[in-house]
Amino acid sequence: MEQLVRVKEVYGNGTALVFRVRESACSGDCHKCAGCGAAKETVLFTADNPIGARQGDLVRVESETAPVLKAAAVLYVAPLILFFLGYYIGYRMGNFGALVGTLGFALGIVLVVVYDRKVMKKTDLNYKITAFAGDSRREENKKGDNDLG
Repeated sequence: MEQLVRVKEVYGNGTALVFRVRESACSGDCHKCAGCGAAKETVLFTADNPIGARQGDLVRVESETAPVLKAAAVLYVAPLILFFLGYYIGYRMGNFGALVGTLGFALGIVLVVVYDRKVMKKTDLNYKITAFAGDSRREENKKGDNDLG
């Protein structure tokens, strides 16, 4: 997975603290939809800095895609599968499909929360600065994505 980030601090051990401002799905254009009040969230993380990026540089960061896709699959698929499985079992037991399906969905949500807590303790996503974004700040501002500034 690749994303544009801004370097906040550079450390002597070959790493850098980088940040990305994450907006809601509506891109924070509250004036377009009568002001939903969507908050921006700044995400800070450490990345390997083999290219020697300096504070303030706009850079490309890559990370492994597999852990993110696995987490998304668990998050979205597990509750749905357990809902339909529960519905089928409940229906076969005597028209309790909706009730057992709802319990299956709730079990899926519990499993997702447990999985998330387990993975957050164990998973160490490695980020690596791979390139300077060049003069893409001007291009990003043209698109209206000036949240890295």
